[in-house]
Amino acid sequence: MLSPQEFVDCLKENGVELFTGVPDSLLKELCSCMAHTSRPGEHMIAANEGGAVALAIGYHLATRKIPLVLQNLGLGNVVNPLLSLVDEDVYSVPMLLVIGWRGEPGVHDEPQRKKQGRVMVPMLEAMEIPYSVLGTDVDRAEPIVKDAVSHVRKTGGPFALVIKKGAFAAYAAPSLQQTDFPLSREEAIQQVIDVLEERDVVVSTTGMPSREVYLVRTKRGVGHQRDFLTVGGMGHASQIALGIALQKPERSVYCLDGDGALLMHMGGVALVGTLKPSNYTHIILNNGAHDSVEGNRLLRWT
Repeated sequence: MLSPQEFVDCLKENGVELFTGVPDSLLKELCSCMAHTSRPGEHMIAANEGGAVALAIGYHLATRKIPLVLQNLGLGNVVNPLLSLVDEDVYSVPMLLVIGWRGEPGVHDEPQRKKQGRVMVPMLEAMEIPYSVLGTDVDRAEPIVKDAVSHVRKTGGPFALVIKKGAFAAYAAPSLQQTDFPLSREEAIQQVIDVLEERDVVVSTTGMPSREVYLVRTKRGVGHQRDFLTVGGMGHASQIALGIALQKPERSVYCLDGDGALLMHMGGVALVGTLKPSNYTHIILNNGAHDSVEGNRLLRWT
């Protein structure tokens, strides 16, 4: 397995000093190491994956250095900026992509990741982005990083490192100060469900909120027919709820959203505010973190 610390050190030794993207549980050890060993301004969690690519473009234009963008199932969110800006036929912006291979064929994962995992490598090939696949059999970061950086410098375009599950060894992150919120996420969700009427609709966001809505309903034996669990498409729960609310004005619709998910596609809030459906309620679970990424508190929105 790869040492996260060695990998980050090799990146910096080869002139890669900006790390941006969206947290991924498969890459949690690398994310943790980058966050704890980077100086201010070197490690930035972007609102969404496409925004991370845009930030990396600006960084390169200003510094002429090579940035690194962390991806996962958000690869679909970066197709447009990669092809219309980064590509060698447009501005030819060199950058490294580190992509966690969620839903890899033959590896157990959740249903919403299977299709994306199956088509991810073909997507890279269709976009003509060269790549290397790294698994648990790789134990030295230096040749990998050097080859990737050399390729990026030579071609002036992107290069992807596709990371299999378990490729990175554990990283011993320093303990962090716990944030003292008056309610846990679970308690907040339960309180919302406690006051809902029988016909009220719930649309819950990606990750832990959807799991917890499902568990609360299961414990109470009331069924799941009123709920839509947004298991994929992070950041889109509010617009799904809006679509339901506009077509079912006689029913109350509640969107249980997360702070990270809301920021990912915040433009949807403007449409809700323009249309003002009286039966729509948007509830934000604000815990200052991408908490579905293994509860990793260091990946914080500040």
